[in-house]
Amino acid sequence: MQLLAVGLNHTTAPVSLREKVAFPADQLGSAVSSACAWFSHVSQTRHSAQPQEAAILSTCNRTEIYAATGIGDDVEAAIDATAHFVADYHKLPYAELRPYLYALPQHSAVRHAFRVASGLDSMVLGEPQILGQMKDAVRQADAAGGLGMYLHQMFQRTFSVAKEVRSTTEIGAHSVSMAAAAVRLSQRIFEQIHEQHVLFIGAGEMIELCATHFAAQNPKSLTIANRTLERAEQLAHRFNGRALRLGELPDQLAHFDIVVSCTASSLPIIGLGMVERAIKARRRKPIFMVDLAVPRDIEAEVGRLDDVFLYTVDDLGSAVQTGMENRQAAVAQAEAIIETRVQSFMHWVDGRAIVPLIQDLHESSEVMRQTELDRARKLLAKGEDIEAVLEALSKGLTAKFLHGPQQALHAADADERARLAQLLPQLFRTRR
Repeated sequence: MQLLAVGLNHTTAPVSLREKVAFPADQLGSAVSSACAWFSHVSQTRHSAQPQEAAILSTCNRTEIYAATGIGDDVEAAIDATAHFVADYHKLPYAELRPYLYALPQHSAVRHAFRVASGLDSMVLGEPQILGQMKDAVRQADAAGGLGMYLHQMFQRTFSVAKEVRSTTEIGAHSVSMAAAAVRLSQRIFEQIHEQHVLFIGAGEMIELCATHFAAQNPKSLTIANRTLERAEQLAHRFNGRALRLGELPDQLAHFDIVVSCTASSLPIIGLGMVERAIKARRRKPIFMVDLAVPRDIEAEVGRLDDVFLYTVDDLGSAVQTGMENRQAAVAQAEAIIETRVQSFMHWVDGRAIVPLIQDLHESSEVMRQTELDRARKLLAKGEDIEAVLEALSKGLTAKFLHGPQQALHAADADERARLAQLLPQLFRTRR
């Protein structure tokens, strides 16, 4: 069984590609089912009937597939099958996608999962949102039937490790969030945010976090626009703001100085024409825009307009790297914890590999036992002496049990016989 983590993130691929391979939240379940079916088909062509497991993590910064596949011992084949699935699912040329993918087998995949959940692989070191996102992904994979013994156990260990890292190290103590970075960048354009009108598009966790940071600056107004007005009203009420329907944006956009968007839309919400009309109505007064969504909510061409300052999730990456030196000790401590837990999990995985052998031993031993027991019962039914029957039973079991090892010793060449001679006393716990 091959454990794999295959994907791309903010360090390996630009947002223009990440948005093409993002899995919409409402499609994750069906995508997991498709992945399992894909792996099953590939494994059957390789004459393997092992069950296939898969989970998909898709956020603004990464798209990753975690898998436990029975494709065989060919790691490259398993990785290649996973990469082909991503390309096929999103209708992308494989050759275009493959250079941006990282592919991590076995213990490297486990280490990666532990690091991601602990916030060590995030654009914002130690950020806590990724753990919740991973838990959501695992719940959806489980509901879609994507989790089996291996991935279920791996993710349980993953969440335990993340909890240990966050509770015993200072990894998140100095974390600078995307929301805080957005506030800082906006202050380069508008020195006094309390004089600006701020619009948030979406009503998810990231928008809530951004609204919290901007609300602390006491803007002149704060507005939440969302597809579901009720959800927008609930969030806006927390910040003494107002709510808008997304359909009102074309007429209302010109009223806002700062726009932060993060939705799950598969298509842009704000297009070039909408912003051009807003800029004209504002008489060239600048607009600061932050697009934290993947796929992007704001068309990339908007960034070319003279009076628009558009930042994507990648652009904010450099703004959150400050204070890294203060966290290096915490990172080293976290990495040490993770390495120990990876070794523990892989020991468990290695142990699972011999389970079929142990089951075969039990089954063959049971056949031997039942055969000798049946023979003994027949002898007793004929009136044979009980002591003689028990003696025959014990000798029969012993002979059958030793037959295999004795045959192996007789058939082995000199080198193999020497190895068996060292091994058999350990297996039978005999003294030499």
